[in-house]
Amino acid sequence: MKTFVVGGAVRDRLLGLPVQDRDHVVIGATPEQMLARGFRPVGKDFPVFLHPRTSEEYALARTERKTAPGYKGFLFHAAPDVTLEEDLVRRDLTINAIAQSEDGTLIDPFGGQRDLAARVFRHVSDAFAEDPVRILRLARFAARFADFTVAPETEALMQSMVAAGEVDALVPERVWQELSRGLMEQQPSRMFEVLRQCGALARLLPELDGLWRVPQAQAQAPHQAPASVGMQAMRALDTAARLGQPLAVRFAVLMLDLGKGTPAPADGAHDYGEAARSVALADGICRRLKIPNDCRDLALMSAREQDKVADALALRPDDIVRLLERCDAFRKPQRFIDMLHVLECAQRARAGSEDRPFPAKAWLEAALHAARGVDAGAIAASAKERHPDQPAHIPMAIQTARIAAVAICLKETTPR
Repeated sequence: MKTFVVGGAVRDRLLGLPVQDRDHVVIGATPEQMLARGFRPVGKDFPVFLHPRTSEEYALARTERKTAPGYKGFLFHAAPDVTLEEDLVRRDLTINAIAQSEDGTLIDPFGGQRDLAARVFRHVSDAFAEDPVRILRLARFAARFADFTVAPETEALMQSMVAAGEVDALVPERVWQELSRGLMEQQPSRMFEVLRQCGALARLLPELDGLWRVPQAQAQAPHQAPASVGMQAMRALDTAARLGQPLAVRFAVLMLDLGKGTPAPADGAHDYGEAARSVALADGICRRLKIPNDCRDLALMSAREQDKVADALALRPDDIVRLLERCDAFRKPQRFIDMLHVLECAQRARAGSEDRPFPAKAWLEAALHAARGVDAGAIAASAKERHPDQPAHIPMAIQTARIAAVAICLKETTPR
């Protein structure tokens, strides 16, 4: 029985990066032997065990065979006679198919170290094509390792997988799992670049893919060609990443301008505008991919209110209070602040400058703080005392007080 550290832990150590988790593969052992040594079983599809002291994962060496379309159609075989190389060959990329023995020796049968040095993502074998999740994983790795490129033969293989319909077999939960992880990497735009180049984005997120076919209204400079709205969306997304924004903000940035990729109705039907189209398209994506509620709610609110926020400095105090009420900002102030972060990232991307000021943010934050400073409980008690038989006076009295507080605040606030 021999154990080896495999996968990301070896890769990251060779890249000089912190090692978060260590996975192990075990050669020459049976499940009974692992149990006898105190390991705890956790694998459902194949034997995976947790170390009795460290809780690190130890998987028995295994082979796999494709039996049906999609990423679940596999038959696994784990046995003591499975070799280390047989286990490594089923892995996705050469840089993830390097093993390290207990004495520190590296076992690298597929040239992973060479590809690390060359900063290349290359598939280990044609078995890559059997699992469409690997396209998403490679795209996610591109967001993490932004200076890596995709090997031409791997790019061609992914394109053939998309053409064969393998990506269409992915279930929503798995798509979101990989996308959400990629959104939290240092340069998430790279994930969508890889997905777009191989054709997977058009199958998974056609609404987003459409943004690359829409030019910006104006070039950033006279000598520059207009950038696509898709490129602009990617700049906004990377800005959110550089600012360390949470997942919900990054997802909302991604969904913000989807309406620009969908033309207005040509059949005479009423068009409610780009923002409304963005809301409808983002809502469709959220339903299709079963996006978590916090991400969905922020994305829809940001798309819906972006025009109002853009005009924030011209809004009257009563308009601002109604905006706060629509956004449920009195109960969920942080979500409102997050929306301002979303729109700030988008505004900076549209302006082509990460240092471009966004005065609406400070303006509305000050208004929110002033409106939340109103003692709604005391006002409600007073209104109830004056009009005991007219409960409708209570919300009106609270709103009036908030409008007054916002008016005073904004007179003292200078837009920056």
